Amino acid sequence: MDWSLPSEHITKILLAALLGFVVGIERDWSGKPAGIRTNMIIAVSSCLFTILSIEGFFGAVSDPSRVAAQIVTGVGFLGAGALIHNKNHVTGLTTAANIWLVAAIGMAVGSGFPGIAAFVTVLTTFSLLFLKPVSHWLILQGRERAKKYGWPGE
Repeated sequence: MDWSLPSEHITKILLAALLGFVVGIERDWSGKPAGIRTNMIIAVSSCLFTILSIEGFFGAVSDPSRVAAQIVTGVGFLGAGALIHNKNHVTGLTTAANIWLVAAIGMAVGSGFPGIAAFVTVLTTFSLLFLKPVSHWLILQGRERAKKYGWPGE
């Protein structure tokens, strides 16, 4: 049993927590489920599972991609729990996608790709903060056109 705390692993875990925190701030700020705590836990756990799959089984035949596949599957179940279907309306898609993406960010950090993880965090935060108004505007434009031209469904 090894009780050492390699600084490289601690750095990866702290970075995953920070990146999960950054994405989670927007979710909490917007009053959405899966906020800071959830995003941090998903990022850190994905990072830790990835570190363990790569470095935790020396001397054994191991395949880190098997653990990665299980992370994706497990987090997919979490995301599915965020989806709510009511008649012809589905909510929670952004939250579900966010959960999945934060797991990927944690996996990227755990795999030794902090730059891509940071870039994706910035891109994700940008899209969550600034693309929602654009999306709403496009939906309103579509509804106005539907009313103007008498398209069905409106």
